[in-house]
Amino acid sequence: MARLASAALVVLLGFQVYELTHDPLALGWLGLAQALPAIALVLYGGVIADRHSRRSVVMLGRSAFVVVAALLALVMAVGGRLPPSTLVWSLYAAGFLIGVAGAFTQPAVAGLEAEVIPTAGVLRSVSILGSTSQAGALLGPVLGSLLFGFAGPAAFYAATAVLLALSVAIVRIWVDDRPAPPRSAGDGAAARIVEGVRYVFRDQLLVGSMALDLFAVFFGGVAALLPVFATDILHVGPEGFGFMRAAISVGSLLAMLVAVRHPPRVRAGSALLLSVAGFGVGVIVFAFSRSTALSLLALGFMGACDGVSMVVRAAILRLAAPGQLRGRITAVRSVFLNSSNELGDFESGMLAGAVGPVAAVWLGGLVTLAVVAVTAWRAPILRRLDLAALELSLSRSCTAAGAGSAEPGP
Repeated sequence: MARLASAALVVLLGFQVYELTHDPLALGWLGLAQALPAIALVLYGGVIADRHSRRSVVMLGRSAFVVVAALLALVMAVGGRLPPSTLVWSLYAAGFLIGVAGAFTQPAVAGLEAEVIPTAGVLRSVSILGSTSQAGALLGPVLGSLLFGFAGPAAFYAATAVLLALSVAIVRIWVDDRPAPPRSAGDGAAARIVEGVRYVFRDQLLVGSMALDLFAVFFGGVAALLPVFATDILHVGPEGFGFMRAAISVGSLLAMLVAVRHPPRVRAGSALLLSVAGFGVGVIVFAFSRSTALSLLALGFMGACDGVSMVVRAAILRLAAPGQLRGRITAVRSVFLNSSNELGDFESGMLAGAVGPVAAVWLGGLVTLAVVAVTAWRAPILRRLDLAALELSLSRSCTAAGAGSAEPGP
């Protein structure tokens, strides 16, 4: 439910900004507004997730999303009496606040999942979690765009606030609280941040998979420019935009459902590299397509490739990150992720403003293919990754230590 509402909120923010401005650069500024607080605060958010009850942090972060959506509903309810520039700045402010809330919520969510999911069967569990997340990402933009188009932005933001409030209540009622992770006395926030960063950069699997995600998505992402393609190139309007955005999630969902039964195990590293390369090919096809059907197929193929990539990367994070460091390691990953997504949106908007949206997209696809080639050459350990062996090794070490919990140590 939280994923469905938050996906709709973030996607329709971008659509409304473009609807008000008809300027691709404005989408870039929205991405920057979300990225700056997310990147600046997420490392501290990882410290909070490793020091306090992760359940409580998740509830507070999602409550902040509720407040943002409710305030937007109020602003849009009186939007007819406000100049368009004021509405645009209110959307920028909402993006900024979403970035702040996400900086604290993302590390806590990853830590909370690890507390309730056993080590055995990690590959299957991350596929199931990814499938439910993608289902929300699929339905959210479709339902949100329909509500936005037929009932208006005020009704859309109000409905989003209600769904987000329900998600907070569900966590409060159904998820048991766990003690805060153990910590060393006297450790300051800065020292704990440095500890998490050093661990990531000493582990080739973690830093390699994160860097691949950073550079590939930073240059190859098309999400920020979808409003441009929907409005000015394919001429499909807000309803078509919602289906275009959802096509990516459809592909991801299908790939993750397949991964539940047939997760990438022995050749996981090769699967990761090939999936990112396939994503780049899909980006290039989408850039040159003038057919709505072909564009939807290209977006779905990109989503399927991204789904395989997400399963492998989530399994690496779950298996390679010690329990007491997971919040901070997730925070480092979020720096990579937010840099690739939100700053990638800014890069896409800037480049589209300079060379046009079509050239910006196909150039990004070419860069993605180049990133995969360099990573395959420079990261042989990642290329040869065997997740089945890594999962078995960690499960045996937990059993030998008498760890019946879902949160193993290093």
